[in-house]
Amino acid sequence: MAWRAIILALAVLCSAWSAAAQSRADVESQFSNWLRDDLWPAARRAGVSQQTFNAAFSGVRLDWDLPDLVPPGSAPPATRRQSQAEFRSPAAYFSESSLQNLAASGRALASQHREAIAAIERRYGVPGHFLIAIWGRESGFGRADIPHSAIDVLATKAFMSTRPELFQGELLAALQILERGDITPERMKSSWAGAMGQPQFLPSSYLKYAVDFDGDGRRDIWQSVPDTLASIANYLAQSGWQRGRDWGFEVTIPGNVSCAQEGPDRARPIAEWVGLGITRVSGSAFPEHELRGAGMMLVPAGRHGPEFIVTPNFYVFKQYNNSDNYALFIGNLGDRIAYGSGAFRKGWGDVGSMLRSDIASMQQRLVASGYDVGGADGLPGYKTRRSIGEWQARNGHAPTCFPDRALLGALQ
Repeated sequence: MAWRAIILALAVLCSAWSAAAQSRADVESQFSNWLRDDLWPAARRAGVSQQTFNAAFSGVRLDWDLPDLVPPGSAPPATRRQSQAEFRSPAAYFSESSLQNLAASGRALASQHREAIAAIERRYGVPGHFLIAIWGRESGFGRADIPHSAIDVLATKAFMSTRPELFQGELLAALQILERGDITPERMKSSWAGAMGQPQFLPSSYLKYAVDFDGDGRRDIWQSVPDTLASIANYLAQSGWQRGRDWGFEVTIPGNVSCAQEGPDRARPIAEWVGLGITRVSGSAFPEHELRGAGMMLVPAGRHGPEFIVTPNFYVFKQYNNSDNYALFIGNLGDRIAYGSGAFRKGWGDVGSMLRSDIASMQQRLVASGYDVGGADGLPGYKTRRSIGEWQARNGHAPTCFPDRALLGALQ
């Protein structure tokens, strides 16, 4: 009887495989119909010719290996329960060996491309060492493997992802790039998320910010270093870069100065922060012109890690990638390239061991008490950090401005 059970199990398994194969074939057929009946009319309205459209989709395929796919007829994935410690210490982002290697390569490339960089700085007002830092972070100075066809990725995600409207807009932008002749479909390479070339621009960002700086008539962010660096500079300049200002300074905030004052909406002249007793960890004075400019407190690990006074240019870095850690990484790497500086002076401390679900629960309790935490997403952004600091001060605790398990219990 055992052999009959085995045969039955194999039959069921083969039937399941056949159903899956049939289902995938059905989806591929629906994809072809979508290209013809939905995407092509939208592309034509966007100014894309039939010739460009046909060339772009010659041999295109659905990439079933991409994340966050929702094939037609299937339900979106359920929100995953936060059952492990997903929020990590910011220290994990700042690999010292990686930063040292990037800085060494960045200094060599700054020398190699000094004439182009000087011209880009004159035009856009963004220091070259920050452009090189972004270039290094995004694509390893163009050395990283960018393996995907951008059209394959964007078409797949536009047809069956959790955010189809976003990716359909990016796919139409990619087709407009092809229509302008800057790149061929074969050379239009992207990440799995559709970010293209050495600066990792989405197609919509390419249309807004990519420039032809080497004068060959094409905006080539895949092969041209001048075009890549100038496009990054144009992005930052159009995002509000303040010419002549730095990104920020690592500082020491005295214990009698509340850590619950951070955020771009609580800016004040740097001279006022100095008046409160905040000093640079380097021991140097703030540059005279910076004292007159706006500065913002930043304590990404609360009292448990490095502390900063940042300028509006820090938030321009965040326009490129909306992460405090990313902006700090670019600022630190740029400083290493330009000045040979090293790691932040203060360590990150024992933070990052909490579950995101626990942090979200803490945020919800703070919201119920009238605090603005910026959303209960399980990530301790600046509004959450300063809300924690304010709650601690009002309830007889020494403000740390960072979530911990003892605080979670106290908030219950």
